[in-house]
Amino acid sequence: MIRVLLVDDQALMRAGFRALLDAEDDLEVVGEATDGTSAVQLSRRLRPDVVLMDVQMPGLDGLEATRRIAADPDLAAVRVLILTNYGLDSYVFAALRAGASGFLLKDADPADLLQAVAVVARGDALLAPAVTRTLISEFVAGPPPAEPAAGREVLTAREQEIVELVARGLGNDEIALRMVISPLTAKTHVNRAMAKLHCRDRAQLVVWAYESGLITPRRR
Repeated sequence: MIRVLLVDDQALMRAGFRALLDAEDDLEVVGEATDGTSAVQLSRRLRPDVVLMDVQMPGLDGLEATRRIAADPDLAAVRVLILTNYGLDSYVFAALRAGASGFLLKDADPADLLQAVAVVARGDALLAPAVTRTLISEFVAGPPPAEPAAGREVLTAREQEIVELVARGLGNDEIALRMVISPLTAKTHVNRAMAKLHCRDRAQLVVWAYESGLITPRRR
């Protein structure tokens, strides 16, 4: 059973999400929050598997609430899936840097939302190619980091190569084909890199790859 916390300041929106999720045998809505502050409090009390988090809310917004949840060691198993009415270009970079494991627009198909919850709940990142391209474009458009993120020294040469492919948007199967290894071996390398770098998921690996200088995007 996947336990879900709904966070949205609009009651109608929460009701719609609850009806969709409660109709599934393997999903359970364990609570609802109307702002970021109560989202953090309920996450600590209920320990949901997934938090469906709105961005624009009164008081503490969804991005800061996500940042606080991701930074709390006691909530390491809680995954945040950002849901918003706004376009990817506006929020995807900030959401992923804050610690979100996924990002969907509220007008996504119900089937896509259900799949997203399942993907995020099992510890993977919902990082579709379009989201990856948007994330990369943020690095391309912005200045390089003044101080590159640390951590390259803890990775083996093979792990650095794997992380670079993750950051370019390749999945485990694609990495396996590129490196002539099995998908399971590719996943093992990715998981080891995440553990060494203290990254929650693949989304955080993408951010680290650019902020560390492992990948230097071609400037426009």
